[in-house]
Amino acid sequence: MHDTTAMLIELGAIILGLGVLGRLAGRVGFSPIPLYLLAGLAFGHGGILPLRASEEFIATGAEIGVILLLLLLGLEYSASELVDNLKTQYPSGAVDFVLNAVPGAVAALILGWGPVAAVALAGVTWISSSGVIAKVLGDLGRLGNRETPVILGVLVIEDLAMALYLPILTALLAGVSLAGGALTLLISLGTVGAVLYLALRHGRLISRAVSSDNAEMLLLVVLGLALLVAGIAQELQVSAAVGAFLVGIALSGEVAEGASTLLMPLRDLFAAVFFVFFGLSTDPADIPPVLLPALALAVVTALTKIATGWYAAHRAGVGRAGRWRAGGTLVARGEFSIVIAGLAVGVEPRIGPLATAYVLILVVLGPLTARFTEPLARRVAPAAPRTPSVIPSRPLPEGAREGRPVEEFIRSQDRRERLPVPPVREGAAGGDRREDREHD
Repeated sequence: MHDTTAMLIELGAIILGLGVLGRLAGRVGFSPIPLYLLAGLAFGHGGILPLRASEEFIATGAEIGVILLLLLLGLEYSASELVDNLKTQYPSGAVDFVLNAVPGAVAALILGWGPVAAVALAGVTWISSSGVIAKVLGDLGRLGNRETPVILGVLVIEDLAMALYLPILTALLAGVSLAGGALTLLISLGTVGAVLYLALRHGRLISRAVSSDNAEMLLLVVLGLALLVAGIAQELQVSAAVGAFLVGIALSGEVAEGASTLLMPLRDLFAAVFFVFFGLSTDPADIPPVLLPALALAVVTALTKIATGWYAAHRAGVGRAGRWRAGGTLVARGEFSIVIAGLAVGVEPRIGPLATAYVLILVVLGPLTARFTEPLARRVAPAAPRTPSVIPSRPLPEGAREGRPVEEFIRSQDRRERLPVPPVREGAAGGDRREDREHD
């Protein structure tokens, strides 16, 4: 069979299968991400029916998927909101590093892999998956929740920290001199700083230049700009995801709204391809020997991520339910962890299978913790009952006593003019988007 024909058949089967899995997940009210990953695992290297002809195309599509996920996430927020978030969230970023990087480093040292491998495994366990989390937030309808800016702040700090971490790790793995590593680090910092400056100072000019009444032109310009900046950022040792995110926050107003509407179907398509590729690139035979240590590390760092999200949301004044949702949402690891493990395989080959098993566990567990951490926390430790409302200090109706509960007063009245009890409004999507008005 001709290579192009085989590629088209494989791509068609993959996309059709993703549609079926997505509909199945929608029927049961579940995120389709775990199903996409398991499908990729079944048809990847060592799977039931390996797909060869479309592998290169799917790899490129996966890169585009991550870029679009972060671009659309950036379009939800302005540059000023990002800077304010960074100013308020940097203590949470420090807590995130300590709670989640240290377990990976300690595990590598216990396994006898040495200090360089410890630095690499620390990165694997530290960084959450921006791609998975962005998809989960959209699937659960939480982009407008109070805790979402907190989650975004933690993710952005992690992604920007990669501008420091990756050059340092690369220098350690290559054994380069201190001067060479410092130069790479300065280039990375300069790139991030320049893009942030342009977004803050000249965001309106950029939006005006990109703006177009023609939907086709707007789509081409925004998508091309995002891919160009992402590629340049990656070439300069900065994450392509960070570059795409910064392009998103540089655009504002009607341009951002129009671009979001046009790019959303593309994002959904390529994001699904990204998750399938993640499974395709994993050989199931490599997982069993490292499953137990990976599972132990996954349990520990899932708990530390939940603690990180809870702390960050608490600092931002988010209610109790939102704190648990923030913690559960941050659990997933993904693209960065795989990139870091790939860099370190030359120094310690065993880090590859361990990181793969670890990420597969958490990338499947992540959507589950995002959905069920808050309801489970409510069942285990229910909130204290709220004090009944009291009639305010204004002229009281006849028969009402100072400090008497409103509900008791209403029930005691037989008059037709009695006060109505306002209905309790349920939150959308099973309570995921309700306002967090709990008080500790």
